[in-house]
Amino acid sequence: MDPAPDDKASVSPRDPQALLARARHEWGGRDDLWVFGYASLLWRPEFDFAEYRSAQVHGWHRALRMASRINRGTPERPGLVFALLPGGSCHGAVYRIPRARVAAELERLWRREMPNGVYDPRWLACRSAQGSVQALAFTLSRHSPQHTGRLPDAQVLDILRYSKGRYGSTLEYLLETARALNERGVRDREIERLVALARRHRLA
Repeated sequence: MDPAPDDKASVSPRDPQALLARARHEWGGRDDLWVFGYASLLWRPEFDFAEYRSAQVHGWHRALRMASRINRGTPERPGLVFALLPGGSCHGAVYRIPRARVAAELERLWRREMPNGVYDPRWLACRSAQGSVQALAFTLSRHSPQHTGRLPDAQVLDILRYSKGRYGSTLEYLLETARALNERGVRDREIERLVALARRHRLA
């Protein structure tokens, strides 16, 4: 269950159910299943779990560089959400789903995270104070059409000011993620910079 390279082959349209079947096969059904959360899963997991641990992954980082045309924006005015991109490291959390509940909870998780097969599900080594676990994480290829790259601050401010979708605004999403990380004692300098930028322009 090693992470695959960030290549162009991983971004062609894919069947979410086929990806779910592959994740189940890779899990194998022998043990409990772990899920890594790095953004909204920290404050709105929406699945049942038996254990939570603060954790860190190396080789991946959190970035507000994924276009959102439904949940946090619209096709006419896309919003932004966080993605797990190659490089660096990321502090987040791992959630343990008991083996007997994996079938149901993984279905719920897939409906939330993978309705269109946008993410690349990967098994990442997650380090915690209680030890390391292999956890399912939803990553994004830089070659994905949903990947925005680094946007100018003026464009980010425009998105924070106006973009809103089914689950609320990009601004609310950013602030909730910042709050969740702060409550866990996690420093993310880029998130702190974006929140400070929003406050300087009286958006928060």
